[in-house]
Amino acid sequence: MNVVVVESPAKAKTINKYLGSDYKVLASYGHVRDLPAKDGSVRPDEDFAMSWDVDAKAAKRLSEIAEAAKGADKIILATDPDREGEAISWHVLEVLQKKRALKDAKVQRVVFNAITKSAVTEAMANPRDLDMELVDAYLARRALDYLVGFTLSPVLWRKLPGSRSAGRVQSVALRLIVDREVEIEQFKTQEYWTVDADVSAGADPFVARLVKHEGKRLSKFDLPNEAAAMAAKAAVQAGQFKVASVEKKPARRSPPPPFTTSTLQQEASRKLGFSAQRTMQAAQRLYEGVDIGGETVGLITYMRTDGVQAAPEALTEARQVIGGLYGKEYVPEAPRQYRTKAKNAQEAHEAIRPTSLARNPGSLRLEGDLARLYELIWKRMIASQMENARIERTTIELESADGKTGLRATGQVVLFDGYLAVYEEGRDDPEDEESGRLPQVREGAEARVQAARADQHFTEPPPRYSEASLVKKMEELGIGRPSTYASILSVLRDRAYVRMDKNRFVPEDKGRLVTAFLEQFFNRYVEYDFTAALEEKLDLVSAGELDWKVLLRDFWKDFQGAVAEIGELRVTEVLDKLNEALGPLIFPPKPDGSDPRACPACASGQLSLKTGKFGAFVGCSNYPECRFTRPIAQADGEDEGASGDRELGIDPVTGETVYLKAGRFGPYVQLGEGDKPKRSSLPKGWSAAAMDLDKALRLLRLPREVGKHPDDGKPITAGIGRYGPFVEHAGTYANLPEVEEVFDVGLNRAVALLAEKRAGGKGGRTQAAALAELGAHPVDGEPVRVLSGRFGPYVKHGSTNANVPKGADPTALTLDEAVKLLAEREAKGGGKKKPARKAKAAPKAAAAEAKPKKAAAKKSPARKAPAKRAKVEA
Repeated sequence: MNVVVVESPAKAKTINKYLGSDYKVLASYGHVRDLPAKDGSVRPDEDFAMSWDVDAKAAKRLSEIAEAAKGADKIILATDPDREGEAISWHVLEVLQKKRALKDAKVQRVVFNAITKSAVTEAMANPRDLDMELVDAYLARRALDYLVGFTLSPVLWRKLPGSRSAGRVQSVALRLIVDREVEIEQFKTQEYWTVDADVSAGADPFVARLVKHEGKRLSKFDLPNEAAAMAAKAAVQAGQFKVASVEKKPARRSPPPPFTTSTLQQEASRKLGFSAQRTMQAAQRLYEGVDIGGETVGLITYMRTDGVQAAPEALTEARQVIGGLYGKEYVPEAPRQYRTKAKNAQEAHEAIRPTSLARNPGSLRLEGDLARLYELIWKRMIASQMENARIERTTIELESADGKTGLRATGQVVLFDGYLAVYEEGRDDPEDEESGRLPQVREGAEARVQAARADQHFTEPPPRYSEASLVKKMEELGIGRPSTYASILSVLRDRAYVRMDKNRFVPEDKGRLVTAFLEQFFNRYVEYDFTAALEEKLDLVSAGELDWKVLLRDFWKDFQGAVAEIGELRVTEVLDKLNEALGPLIFPPKPDGSDPRACPACASGQLSLKTGKFGAFVGCSNYPECRFTRPIAQADGEDEGASGDRELGIDPVTGETVYLKAGRFGPYVQLGEGDKPKRSSLPKGWSAAAMDLDKALRLLRLPREVGKHPDDGKPITAGIGRYGPFVEHAGTYANLPEVEEVFDVGLNRAVALLAEKRAGGKGGRTQAAALAELGAHPVDGEPVRVLSGRFGPYVKHGSTNANVPKGADPTALTLDEAVKLLAEREAKGGGKKKPARKAKAAPKAAAAEAKPKKAAAKKSPARKAPAKRAKVEA
């Protein structure tokens, strides 16, 4: 018997079918060990010795693997074909050796780039030893991330309360987002004008642009205002023009290479609106396979790669498919060969491609994210092996009789679409490009201006980063690795360092503060060049050209000194430095030229950064006499003087005073005083300066009842929540487009919005789509349903959700199978299981037994609790 170890149970099931009864395939369920989230897991004083803990869930699986290994002839480690996969194999082998489970069994390592019968069979015929150079690279990277996170994060907590964590790559990615925001804020808009004309020259009219005025070639800003533009427009209208030249240039456009991890994430973001994490989850499922004709088959090759090359058999198949679908003229003379520019590109794996191009998207019964992502991958691979697109670019130059005024028209036409028949690469910021065909005109022909237009324009700042453009920028700079991008971007959102606005990253105050802190006190470690150079050194480790402990020693020597130096500083010194660094953001100049740091409440105090339990804010130096506070950044045009505490009037219903107050998270209104007065934050776009009693009372009356729903008589309410204004009925939320509408939305409008939402329209929080109604739960009679969620199909009963196993058909699930899945989930602590009525009052004996345990828990070391917060991803 041979034991094969893979990561996922879905993969194990498929590979077991391929290999037969002589093999037993077991899953490790990903990583089985990790560094404990506490101090001392990596010990620099012991030459970077590392302590590993076996995950509680993994312990049982490892025991099963060890038990099977004891009687095996061979142990075959078949985890994923990358650095992480090599590390998992190493961890499993280490555990088996400690358990003395290997005995005389031979240990082999195999890798396959696709989960197909041919790929798996070929891999089994070509085993190798564990690649310790890749393992060393993993150990170095894991140690670096741990040392940075567990050394730097506690410094942040002490010097900058409210900050969550810092990471080796995470902090640099955050700096990119913050730097772009600073660029946008410092950008000075500049006005410019253009003049266009409708021209005819013995044929159909076409549009030409003014490029020469008063004998001078125009640059972008040579028409800076309306007066200059109108003078130029008049010159165009008065001019007598001839066609000075007609130039036609043939051009070719080559197809992009097949997908790598980063280009897949970028293109899925641009074309499908997927986050990097969503893309990788769908790609993982495509790689592990779906059921085709009763057999589970992997649909794409491994999805963590920097390589752009494809196997020879894939190129041959692509050419056959292209010829059959599009014709021989779309097949180039020879297969296209691509080469990656990245150094040590993810161990030179193949690009991401379909395992069989004969499986076109229309022939597969895929749904949702899987269908859309597979189609994207299939089209990209097909296009990469197609003929170039042939284009003709045409430029017509027009000149006035006196030679002082010139016009130009440009256009292009596709003569042969080539790969564009299948695929065109998306852009983050598409450029304006003339793509229309121009009429046939003769050089020297008379040209007549039919109409002229002067248009005003303003320069725009660089756009905020989208997921696609940020991943592209990180790849260009050599920061991180594509396999880590999804987790890095998720961490930034989870830490509330950034938020998404129209699918673009916007840094929060907390994120800007952390970045400023790191730039002031750990600048070297958030420099782009330093981080990229460290990645190159890690690549040298994986190539066997640098010892991983030498890399760690060099890094730790300087990093430890920097941390020790900042540790000596007082919090007030840190805040003074940040006040200076963030001055333009926190204290923008006032229009009247007065001191921007003067306290608007007491006039004698100075505003500065303060820290509290919930993070940093701006407060008055005269505290506690003056309690003026406000958030770090203010909205444009906000009157600071109006954001202090003031009375707005008396509520005629309750007789209590209504106040406008300034909190750390922005201005809010409050009804009366006491322990728990009713409060409401000002909605986005509402100015504290413009607040009056009527507006405050409207806010404090929320949520309001709109009326009863005509279908069931249940109330429909309108309010303002975390995601903006909404209407709600029986747990369904539908967004309102404007804040003002929450106060006057009528019953008909609310019913229509809710109906649109339930039908799958835009707005509000989405409810999962039901795939199957399985019936009543045998215990409490509540319905059990199979739903389609963001991360795949799952079973729902009450507040308990249980994932449908990978590879299983969610629509074929029975009630008994669903109940079993729910019970397993609840046994692991999932869901909020309602206690049975009989257990409403716990027995006194049980309560008595519980008390000592609670007391014992209090004696655990106090330092262990915050240690978990320092768990940092790269």
